[in-house]
Amino acid sequence: MTQTIYGSLKGKTVLVTGGASGIGESVAEAFHAQGCRVGILDYNAEAGQALAQRLGEHAHFEHNDVRDIPALQHAIGRVSAALGPITILVNNAARDDRHTIDEVTPDYWRERFATNLDHQFFATQAVLADMDKAGGGSVINMGSTSYLVSEDSFAAYKTAKSAVVGLTRALARELGPRHIRVNSIVPGWIMTKRQIDLWLTPEGEAELLKRQCVKRHLMPEDVARVALFLASDDASAITAQSYLVDGGWV
Repeated sequence: MTQTIYGSLKGKTVLVTGGASGIGESVAEAFHAQGCRVGILDYNAEAGQALAQRLGEHAHFEHNDVRDIPALQHAIGRVSAALGPITILVNNAARDDRHTIDEVTPDYWRERFATNLDHQFFATQAVLADMDKAGGGSVINMGSTSYLVSEDSFAAYKTAKSAVVGLTRALARELGPRHIRVNSIVPGWIMTKRQIDLWLTPEGEAELLKRQCVKRHLMPEDVARVALFLASDDASAITAQSYLVDGGWV
């Protein structure tokens, strides 16, 4: 499928957390194809370095664990120093490990929120100086339809992802006067390698295609295309919104 070209994105510096694989990798590739300078943060150093090398010029990788907020802040600073002021932030990093209520301890609950929610706030906070200097920017938070439709057991993940909607609306209200737009993308079941390897079963696939209005697998690039639009000037009047990319599942 031909990718739409957004002239307003060319030359912008984009930061993608969790950008070395899955949806994040596709997002990083899509922005780079638009002529953006792309910073990639990921826990997987090997995959992140390989992606940056593959993208080549105007791509920069930082090895980072988003649960470590001071380290996250320093990594964002290094991306900005290497590529220029960050005006587009895609808060993508997450991990959808399954867990039952009996398995959850207070420490595990907090770790799930650190992995799936907390860093979205602090990464946004860390790029504000760059966005203010540039006169504005776009933040895109990644949610999940899991809290709306999934029957799997992982309450901590679902709760954290549902909170992305509230965080998005709160930040959009506060940052709007600074010409910073904040939106979220709420993906359905996207066929990343992780999803296929760990969670996809013939029964699950049949149920998915039965419930989706669009009778095909959803791929990471389906999410990346929405991220491009929301980051572009074409979406300059759009903020505080959450866009489902789920093939009509919900």
